Order: sequence, then structure tokens, then C-alpha cells
Amino acid sequence: MGCQIRKLLSWLLLLGAVILGVLLGSGLFHSPSAAAAIRQLEEAPGQMVYQSQQTLKDQHGNTWQAIAFKRIRADGQTSFDLRLVGFPGVVEIDHSQPLTLTNSLGKTLTAADASSTLFTEVTKPEPNVGQYNLEPLLPQLQAEIPLKLSLPTMKDGAIHLSVPPSLIQEWQTVANQS
Repeated sequence: MGCQIRKLLSWLLLLGAVILGVLLGSGLFHSPSAAAAIRQLEEAPGQMVYQSQQTLKDQHGNTWQAIAFKRIRADGQTSFDLRLVGFPGVVEIDHSQPLTLTNSLGKTLTAADASSTLFTEVTKPEPNVGQYNLEPLLPQLQAEIPLKLSLPTMKDGAIHLSVPPSLIQEWQTVANQS
């Protein structure tokens, strides 16, 4: 009798494992990725901006706003930039240096500082805000590989921000808006 119960439990365990394997393999328990919260704004007649805004934390636990946006001007010219905004007084970004993007495979890219287009006083940009031209880098960004952003500062070394694959995918969705 005890042997039959053990045999029955073994079969039930095996059946349960097979069913679980089939369900996991079919993606039934896969959680859908969060829908990108892409905003569309008309800045001026014929000029559209599509943007994604997310919060990232640096290696010190400080919060940063990462705003990726595509601007389509009335004449058809486009740009794709990443604006990084930290709390005032916490950090001073070195605007003379590029943003460094390093993926988890070790590939490094650099994005030119475009902060001068952001501020009315070009000679005195806000120290906690940096804007970088990502348009030439878009074809090289792979949505399935996480990135580390290294933001140059005036003191205390670079700020490091981890960018998950889902956010890279969201940036690419913004970049493909028309």
C-alpha cells in the first residue's frame, strides 16, 4: 500500500513538473513589459516632440530624471537627445566632456554634449542638467543589452547611471516616432 502511494505521488510530481515546464515555455507566466509612457507635444506649429521620462538612481543613491526626446521641426529636420537632470546643488556636470555609454559587453560609445542648445545663457548652463545628442548612436544601441551611463562631473569623479534594457527599448520607440 505504501509503495503504491509513493508511486502515485511520484507520477503526480512528474506530471506537475511537465505541466509547469509547458506553461513556462509557452510564456503563460511571462509578465508583459510595461507600456512605454511616450508623450507627444506640439511645441510650435509643425514642430513635434516625442518624449520618454524615467527616473534613474546613481551610485550614491541620488535620483536623476532621464528624458529622451525626439524633436521633428517644421522643415523636417529631426534630433534625438537625452537630458539628464539631477537635484540642484548635488552635482556639477562637466559640460566640456561627452557622456560615456558602456554596455554590459564592454562596448563604449560617447555622446556629444548638446547642453548649449538647452540654455538661453550658453556660457552659463545649469550645473545639474546635461543634454546629449544620441541620434548618431541609436543604430548601435541594442535593446536587450543594459547600459551604464558615465556622466562627467567637475569634482568627485563621474556619476554612473544604470539603464535597463526596457528603457533602451523605450528610447528606440521614441526615436522611431514620426
